[in-house]
Amino acid sequence: MARAVPETHGEILAAAARRFAVTGYKGTSLQDIARAVGCSKATVLYHFANKEALLSELMAPAIAVLEALDAQIAGATGAAAQEIAVEGFVDLAVRFRREIALLRGEFPDLLQQPAFAHIQEISERLIAAFAGHSDRPSARIAALVVLAGIAETCGEFIDIPDDELRPALLAVVRRALEPVT
Repeated sequence: MARAVPETHGEILAAAARRFAVTGYKGTSLQDIARAVGCSKATVLYHFANKEALLSELMAPAIAVLEALDAQIAGATGAAAQEIAVEGFVDLAVRFRREIALLRGEFPDLLQQPAFAHIQEISERLIAAFAGHSDRPSARIAALVVLAGIAETCGEFIDIPDDELRPALLAVVRRALEPVT
């Protein structure tokens, strides 16, 4: 028996998230999503203009938090910027780890899409803040490794409770980053 047409696009979003997690964003078609929901591709397109619009809506809450963190960092320098960036990004990554898991391995390609182009600039500012706005290559390298490591770890360890993951990440980050003087 065929399923009824989804009443909200919440069903479509949920199906898209599941498909992206299994086959990746690039490996998932709108037809795959429609099949998972039990509707036609036209129904999916009624709710979403295209696959990028689906991903944009899935990622919108995480992006809003990232943009707010970026604004907080903009008003700080040195050690204060580093601490805001570390605490804020760890909190964001733990909170949105399912969304991060959806993008694992595809992040560079997604940054090429117009809806996500500004994320690259925010990432560069995060790296600078993680480095304490230092020009030392070692500080910037550590910052990039830590930032990428946080995202990768949160995407990998979906099953670890937040109250265990967050302090473990913060401890590792603080050991890895160069202190700001």
